[in-house]
Amino acid sequence: MSINQRINQSLNQRIEEIRNDLLLFDDDLEKYEYIIDLGKQLEKLDTVHEKDENLVQGCTSKVWLVCEQNEKKLIFQANSNAKIVKGLVFILITVFSNLTPQEILHTDINILKQLNLTEIITPNRQSGVTGMLKRIKEYALAFDKKG
Repeated sequence: MSINQRINQSLNQRIEEIRNDLLLFDDDLEKYEYIIDLGKQLEKLDTVHEKDENLVQGCTSKVWLVCEQNEKKLIFQANSNAKIVKGLVFILITVFSNLTPQEILHTDINILKQLNLTEIITPNRQSGVTGMLKRIKEYALAFDKKG
């Protein structure tokens, strides 16, 4: 199995698990509530990180996203001032944390589409998720260059 197949399998498994959880709900409002509940599981971000340089561009809400590397794996932490966005951030962190920079850089996915959320997430929220994905890739590129 090639590295790209292993990467995609790992990411696909994470995405599939979340997608299956979302499929348990018939109603869009129930999905929203589930996403909000996911956001409650978001680990507390130290307020020292809630500064302008960590703000994600493209989000209507405030989203702070930070990254550190631990044994070649990237660990993401984030916070938001909006409940639904906290849930979306939780989903992204679940999908991308504990991957290497290379694994993230070699991934070209549209998570919202794969999770069937494009129909229920507003265009502004979709733009915010795109901004978060862009920032995640930027962190991966920066850590990849460091080696």
